[in-house]
Amino acid sequence: MAFRYVRVWTKPRFSKFLGLGILVIFGLFLLNAHFRHLVSLPDNVPIVAMLFLVAFFTWLSLSRGAENDMRKEAGQPTLEEEDNGSEKVFVWPNLVFVEFIASIVGSIVLIAWSILLKAPLEEPANVSNTPNPSKAPWYFLGLQEMLVYYDPWLAGVVFPTLIIVGLLAIPYIDRNPKGNGYFTVKERSFSIMTFFFGFHVLWVFMIIGGTFLRGPGWNFFGPFEVWNPHKVVPLLNVNLSDIIYVKMLGMALPKSWLVREIWGLLLIGGYFSMLPVIFTKLPAVQLPWFGKLDISGFFKKLRVSCGSVRYYLTVFLILCLMSLPIKMVLRWFFNLKYIVTIPEFFFNI
Repeated sequence: MAFRYVRVWTKPRFSKFLGLGILVIFGLFLLNAHFRHLVSLPDNVPIVAMLFLVAFFTWLSLSRGAENDMRKEAGQPTLEEEDNGSEKVFVWPNLVFVEFIASIVGSIVLIAWSILLKAPLEEPANVSNTPNPSKAPWYFLGLQEMLVYYDPWLAGVVFPTLIIVGLLAIPYIDRNPKGNGYFTVKERSFSIMTFFFGFHVLWVFMIIGGTFLRGPGWNFFGPFEVWNPHKVVPLLNVNLSDIIYVKMLGMALPKSWLVREIWGLLLIGGYFSMLPVIFTKLPAVQLPWFGKLDISGFFKKLRVSCGSVRYYLTVFLILCLMSLPIKMVLRWFFNLKYIVTIPEFFFNI
């Protein structure tokens, strides 16, 4: 919906009301003592500041992209073309002077920050007293949150590798020359939406959850809920094989790991092999407030423009992104821990 109506909510007049509404809501949240204490911790202050910066630069990039799209439709030059045509400066002294002033301002901010906020240092490490909750630095909290839903070999090795390899592969997968040198939304909507989903929905949201919503015992706490160190939440971890054999068929789990996990293996295999084909067969649907959604038409065009190899690689990376929210929903609502669990080989998915 945000991309569907990007030209509406990025307009300055609408954006002012949107930004003011966010500040008002945040101010009302600060009336709660626990929330105010949580966001004012020295560890969390830079994270709160970065959240506002992410929101601002998201609006800035999308607003410039929407403006450029309207300009190109009207036959006018883009904002970047106007800037490059009207203002050209030398690196010395113009750019170096601006960078020097920026470094001075940054140093002043850091000095004031170090004076006003205490460094988040704790007492010396004690092997008999583990911090509760024991958290990684904020930039690793996304990975630590993924460990709740995935085995360590997936959350700590496979997915970070896919993130790095996927980022490196983007220029070779997406060869669309449009959007180089200027902001746009319409001409690169698929790439932008995929990036925003992976960065905002998954990574930023996981950091927020790990920072503000995970308390003692790594339990989930609401934004206004006091962190009770004695909170105990009974959680029954259920695997897919337990649901099929024990609950549905009313029998004990087979001793053979292949027979026991064949359904999960087929499900995972079908997820990555069948969905790229199914995406090109889905009928168009009419959604309220959105309009016509033609998924199959989009993926057919993507397959023609990319070719079979790059198409399947693109969809594979997208399915890997989608697997995380799917696994989170299965864990939250059905207590489903693993779709495939083979302890004989330490292999769990």
